[in-house]
Amino acid sequence: MSSTKQTLPPPAPKLTGIAYIPRWIGGVGCYLMFGLGGLLSSLTVLPLLRFWPGTYTVKVARVQRFVSWMFRGFVAMLTFAGVIKVSQAQIKRLNNVTGTIIVANHPTLVDVVVLISLMPNVGCVVKQTLWRNPFIRGVLSCAGYIPNRGATLLLDDCAEVLSRGTNVIIFPEGTRTVAGSIINPFARGAANIALRTCSDILPVILRTDVAGLTKQQPWYEIPRQTINMSVEVGDIFSYQAYQQLDGGDAKRARQMTRELEQFYKTQLVHPIPF
Repeated sequence: MSSTKQTLPPPAPKLTGIAYIPRWIGGVGCYLMFGLGGLLSSLTVLPLLRFWPGTYTVKVARVQRFVSWMFRGFVAMLTFAGVIKVSQAQIKRLNNVTGTIIVANHPTLVDVVVLISLMPNVGCVVKQTLWRNPFIRGVLSCAGYIPNRGATLLLDDCAEVLSRGTNVIIFPEGTRTVAGSIINPFARGAANIALRTCSDILPVILRTDVAGLTKQQPWYEIPRQTINMSVEVGDIFSYQAYQQLDGGDAKRARQMTRELEQFYKTQLVHPIPF
């Protein structure tokens, strides 16, 4: 398995003192705009899109395209504020996949936003606590995103979404990568879903040059250096190749997960710096 590695620009200078204040104000302002935008769209635009005539599949796809457009706006605001700069050289490969599980490493707080901004036909697995967030629960519901309600229900929900041709984003690390590590240990959820729904896995590598928006930092700790992120796409992990292996689904899922984890370790090589 391989990916086309992109060269990141040299790390940006670290802002200190008064020079950091506009960056902090701009970054925090982006988050506030994102929250308010999610709340307002949940009360206005999204219900209109959801209840406009059409089948359930058409309605959800319509909302997902709008959410992708809205997230592109958020990423553009973060770029303008100097928080992050995303390289999107392989966007066409992401636009051309359907009914596929998109797995990615998880270096920053905004990884899922970046991925959805690049893919108009995608849903994601969302932790249950976020469904109680009044600012975004309307977006999650209208876009047909999947609550993490336990293994059995999660598998059924993913099977339904993938059968409609929608892609599903899963972070096998489960949470953001711990600073000082290449990746966190992978869980077997993505592999189990792939094997039991007969869906391929497309690995996406999110490569960053500096630490920022990590698990160890609160959301309001805006990075002092611009995070250069490249979005790189690897080769498909075909579920059929693993179904031919001896043993049951549990053994095959372990093997698939080990190979996925090793792929990311090979691609990323260096740990996220402190």
